[in-house]
Amino acid sequence: MEEKQAAITMSGFQMALLPPSLPLRFSVAEPQGAVFTKPWVVELLLDLAGFSSDRNLVDAVAVEPSAGHGAFFSAMVERLLESCERMGRPVEDCRNSLIAYELDEESADRVRTLAIGLLMAHRIPHGLAKQLSESWVRLGDYLLESSEIEVDFVLGNPPYVRLEEIPEEIALHYRNIYPTMRGRADLYVAFFEAGLRQLKQGATCAFICADRWMRNQYGAALRALVTSCYAVDFVIEMHNANAFDDDVDAYPAITVVRKKVQGAGVVASAGPEAANSPPQTLSATLKSVARGEPLALPHGLRTAVVEKWFRGAEPWPCHSPEQLALLRKLEEHFPPIEAYASVGIGVATGNDAVFITNNQELIEPSRLLKLAISKDIHEGCLQWSGSYLVDPWDDHGLVVLDDYPRLRDYLEAHKVVLKRRHTAANNRRGWYKTIDRVNHALTGKPKLYIADIKNTLDPILDRGETYPHHNLYFIQSDHWNLEVLGGLLLSAIGQFFIESYGVRMRGGCLRFQAQYLRRIRVPDPSTLSKAQTEGLINAFRERDRKAATQIAVELYGIEKEVMETALGY
Repeated sequence: MEEKQAAITMSGFQMALLPPSLPLRFSVAEPQGAVFTKPWVVELLLDLAGFSSDRNLVDAVAVEPSAGHGAFFSAMVERLLESCERMGRPVEDCRNSLIAYELDEESADRVRTLAIGLLMAHRIPHGLAKQLSESWVRLGDYLLESSEIEVDFVLGNPPYVRLEEIPEEIALHYRNIYPTMRGRADLYVAFFEAGLRQLKQGATCAFICADRWMRNQYGAALRALVTSCYAVDFVIEMHNANAFDDDVDAYPAITVVRKKVQGAGVVASAGPEAANSPPQTLSATLKSVARGEPLALPHGLRTAVVEKWFRGAEPWPCHSPEQLALLRKLEEHFPPIEAYASVGIGVATGNDAVFITNNQELIEPSRLLKLAISKDIHEGCLQWSGSYLVDPWDDHGLVVLDDYPRLRDYLEAHKVVLKRRHTAANNRRGWYKTIDRVNHALTGKPKLYIADIKNTLDPILDRGETYPHHNLYFIQSDHWNLEVLGGLLLSAIGQFFIESYGVRMRGGCLRFQAQYLRRIRVPDPSTLSKAQTEGLINAFRERDRKAATQIAVELYGIEKEVMETALGY
């Protein structure tokens, strides 16, 4: 496939992300986010990025944002020297070809020593080797210095540092510079944005790091930036591959992004067996797939071509090629669940200790609302535990406290703590409000409850008896028999949609948030046969996932082989 070349003008979105003036120096302790990458992964990433010795690397500028112990840096030095020798150039010409950043002097000296050793192994005199190492390795914070020059390559393994591990002042400073670092975004998001900003036209940023940003909410701004101004060439999911020297909590992927117009992108999955194939074989195969030339895949490697990449800030469900192909097929043929239902979350109070009680004599009975909480749905059905919401709302808004003396006295007794809440600070007259307004009509409607954090999608039917707490999501529909819909969601297909878009937390649990539930696709309920309807109802009541899946596969028109490869069923 011939690469399409086109000039890309800076969009309004990209201009909005230009950094403010940076301080001359911003001191920060070295993050404890170093993870050592296996050599085969390093070689694969460099090959896919085009940082190969058969190209002119001497006149290019390549950056390693966080050199660490030098896994990427040493491989880049070797390739640079081979390119220099092939071209018959003096090694002095490589003085400005590499830039590697390290945060403290000890780490920087370690990387310089590594560079000197590599250079002397190529018969470079010690004095010149020392000069080159000092030119290549910089003591500094890449996130503060990266905007100084445009480069041809930004390559490596950015530090995986969680937001809570960064001092608040430093985190705020990074956020001010890198707008894509939103919400609970980890530090690698800023490294991605910094790397993308540095690229010349046609240049490449390639990282191996956690792939959470591709699907979760905090990665939305980064996805929007990538899809507005850049092109994704490769995403190689490596969740089960032997990619690092140590075990890590993150689910990693190689991502290769180029500053050009987006064409087709390749999504691949590398299993444990992929490490047994030479990196050159893996990269040659992936490049062949990108060109549309079929090749026998090495053991442990699976691929798919995405002809039209995802747009805007929408998630990238790139867990595996088979999953992606099935997902695209289902999304083309079936409408989202909200075509026939509504998805929402229960009430957030701002202070559960005050607003939730088991004492039905506490205040006026009319101001107590039966509340379903997460522990009420652990046994496959709704077993109300006796929790009530102290309800300050009626159909017109906040109630007048003088109309309910017991409610007034109870809330007045907790007035100090309730006024400290952010929601109360923004509404002083409504200091006794819950964060969310209660929709009383929802209580009497049948609905499906889904717990926020769990391993599997496990919808539970409420027949119109309770109101959900904020750790429960609900699905309500006037079109579906909710036991039929519940059976469909109970199936492996319902789980598949969440697995495709959701992210797993530490410990392996999934988040069943509204943003993921809304991406579930369902058939028109009127198209189900009587047998399918009855079968799903029975599967839902018996919690029979296998039976539910058999009917769902028929409804969605999924072939057995696809089930086995995409869903592992």
